[in-house]
Amino acid sequence: MFIKIDFTSDIPIYEQIKNQIIEAVARGELQNGDSLPSIRDLASEIGVNMHTVAKAYNELKYMGLIAINKKHGAYIAVSKNYDKEFLNEIIKEVTPIVAKAICKGMNKYELIRLIETIFDGFGGKKDA
Repeated sequence: MFIKIDFTSDIPIYEQIKNQIIEAVARGELQNGDSLPSIRDLASEIGVNMHTVAKAYNELKYMGLIAINKKHGAYIAVSKNYDKEFLNEIIKEVTPIVAKAICKGMNKYELIRLIETIFDGFGGKKDA
């Protein structure tokens, strides 16, 4: 697995790890059942503290994207179903992004086109 960390970024390292794993799943590079490196191995590979990787893995587990088993380690375990709680979480995360786009002068159609472009880049279904 290839994780690239930007040590100069304002984004915390654990979030960079988490986001890159989420994006790899969205692109289909990681599939249900695929193993992730052990916390120790990934930390060593990218040169970060094991606690940083553990935090990323724990957040992914909480999000329902991975499972962690003492015998088999961490692996991708995504349920394609979503509920009202998930929708509320997405609204909470997207609202400041939409507000920022409005403040910068983007109109609704430009923002929708941008989201469609990003969605399509992940190979998302157009008729979902």
